[in-house]
Amino acid sequence: MKKDIQHVPYGYEPPVEQRKGTLVFYDSFEHITDQELEVAAKTAADRRFTKLVLYPLHEETVRRMTKEPVSAYYKREDRLHEWKREQGRSFVTVESLEGKRKKYTPLDSALRHLAEIYPSPIFLYLTPEVANQFASYSSFEEWIVKVRLLVPSAPSTLHPRLLKFRHRWDVVGEERD
Repeated sequence: MKKDIQHVPYGYEPPVEQRKGTLVFYDSFEHITDQELEVAAKTAADRRFTKLVLYPLHEETVRRMTKEPVSAYYKREDRLHEWKREQGRSFVTVESLEGKRKKYTPLDSALRHLAEIYPSPIFLYLTPEVANQFASYSSFEEWIVKVRLLVPSAPSTLHPRLLKFRHRWDVVGEERD
């Protein structure tokens, strides 16, 4: 078996990857406007993420998380695909795990799936309400050391765990340390 040897000039260093990581927008997308989607896409581009993953929740997941009624999963997913086509951004992906499962998917399962498929580091883009809800889960402390959070605006009330892990989340638009 013959090996092909590649020669590179002395001192050559491969170019440093400019983009890295994944920004996951985890939401029901029932009340998210196109303008809010645009802010998420701009955040992903500004912070140089490889991918922006839109993760719509199945009706059963939303029902267990919030008890609020939502439209059918396929309608919300179709709206996201339409928005993606209109934007023409190649780094935006609509994740369809919950559509395939067609039932309640715990946040832990969703995060494990996302960590397996998409490049790390993983950042979760959450509305203030969903961020507080995530902080209320028993597995929050296990996950907050593996992911970071981005919220579009500062929560009016903070869950005690969000306060404890303040160094692991940022408000979009605020200057980072």
